Amino acid sequence: MSYQVLARKWRPKSFETLVGQDHVVRALTNALEQNRLHHAYLFTGTRGVGKTTLARILAKSLNCETGITAKPCGVCSACTEIDRGRFVDLIEVDAASNTQVDAMRDLLDNAQYAPTAGRFKVYIIDEVHMLSKSAFNAMLKTLEEPPAHVKFILATTDPQKVPVTVLSRCLQFNLRQMAGTSIIGHLQNILGQENIPYEPNALHLIARAADGSMRDALSLTDQAIAYGGQTVNEAEVRAMLGAIDQSYLYQLINALLANDGSGLIAQAKLMAERSLSFEIALNDLAQLLHQIAIVQAVPDSVAEDLPEREALLDLAQRIPAETLQLYYQIALLGRRDMSLAPDDFAGFTMSLLRMLAFTPNDSGLQKVASKPQTAIINSTPKPPVAPTPVEATIEPEATQAPIQAPINIPTPELIVEHEAENSPSLTGTKQFNGNWRGLVDELKLGLARALSQHCELVAYDENSISLSVPEAQKHLLVPNYQEKLTSAISQHFDKKIKLQFTVGGTGNTPAKQISQEKAHAQANAESAIEDDGFVQALINEFGASIIPNSIKPI
Repeated sequence: MSYQVLARKWRPKSFETLVGQDHVVRALTNALEQNRLHHAYLFTGTRGVGKTTLARILAKSLNCETGITAKPCGVCSACTEIDRGRFVDLIEVDAASNTQVDAMRDLLDNAQYAPTAGRFKVYIIDEVHMLSKSAFNAMLKTLEEPPAHVKFILATTDPQKVPVTVLSRCLQFNLRQMAGTSIIGHLQNILGQENIPYEPNALHLIARAADGSMRDALSLTDQAIAYGGQTVNEAEVRAMLGAIDQSYLYQLINALLANDGSGLIAQAKLMAERSLSFEIALNDLAQLLHQIAIVQAVPDSVAEDLPEREALLDLAQRIPAETLQLYYQIALLGRRDMSLAPDDFAGFTMSLLRMLAFTPNDSGLQKVASKPQTAIINSTPKPPVAPTPVEATIEPEATQAPIQAPINIPTPELIVEHEAENSPSLTGTKQFNGNWRGLVDELKLGLARALSQHCELVAYDENSISLSVPEAQKHLLVPNYQEKLTSAISQHFDKKIKLQFTVGGTGNTPAKQISQEKAHAQANAESAIEDDGFVQALINEFGASIIPNSIKPI
């Protein structure tokens, strides 16, 4: 027997085996079980998400010899003939090659005759948007008043090109692109049953390249099996796809954070020696930065079995959120402008150097135009206390250049104080009332806003404010952010304010408060929708379902 490609061999033959389209399966299952059948269905979605497969399963459900059912038996003559593509009452038409009105008229002329072997005569018209205007007009009459024994199932990747007169006569279902996790899980199941060894990282690469299409994922897997000699290995899949080894990307980001310009250029030269695509490199770098941003916002979102989990969590702790956003924007612009660069190497390295220029300098104390700093060092070691304080006193920018504290959080044995000339007056007109979140909202902050949002007020007096930063956000305690926040607060109160930072606290920060408020508003919105009488009627009578994450509070 000749070899059958995976996409055909493992094509789902029932609703239970269909992957990633639960919302459509649920609606069709309810309709079939309640015998609430429409005469025309329209399935929309990108390539390879299961439109034609779903149409064939529906045809089996309508014609199974056990009766109209959401679980066709799969063994009767109707089911087996439909699976083989030989059922006489299932007419499949490719609209891309049958666009003219004469072909449509010939097709519809036979619709008036009763089915030969099945319960219904089912017409599956693929890529229906390719039909001519005249062909659509010829179809309208039959769609409007179809014989009781006829069912139409239309499929298209471009529903905008289907006339509204046709859309209004169909039940429309939008099939979603497959999630990467769904694709990986399906590939693992198939390769396990095929007894083909694989590496998890290789499946991640295939799922990413498939871009939401299960058929593309299976075709790429077939290609990977042939390329790797009956195995699916990461290195061979990377070579097949022309993908860049993720380790290069992590090394580039680490070089950026270390302000290592020579390391950046050295990595770029290594990539050039391997003839890797710099345009793809910028695209993959943007994807990696996007992953890091998601981990920063929702740490629990990273999968436990993700190979890059530890590296992602590490970078999420080390990269300030504002810097991460700048990196992402520069990567996008660099990719867009690649064609304008003298060559790809120049375009790629210039993007990296632009990122480097915006990377905060955390290498140590900066030179300042003031008197030398004085350090008081306690020569007698003492047991460390928790939480560890980080203290920085900054003069307003109008009278003195900012002083950058060391990046390393000092222990109680080493306290660094900064003295400067022209100290501002300590008798400002504004007084702090203890409302830290209100103060943060009033301040005009740039890069230091992330630090201010993740600070919790511990104590304060007339000339100082003590703040705590949660352990998970201690990476924000970079000297540059401390300086900018201290300077902004001193200018706001028109006097010198000393900020003292500690790591720990209860975590009751403005960021947490805002997050809780948003979650509460989201929960109220979802509850209001779920309890709405009209929505409940749609769910109960038509098998409708609420699309997850589609409800937004006003």
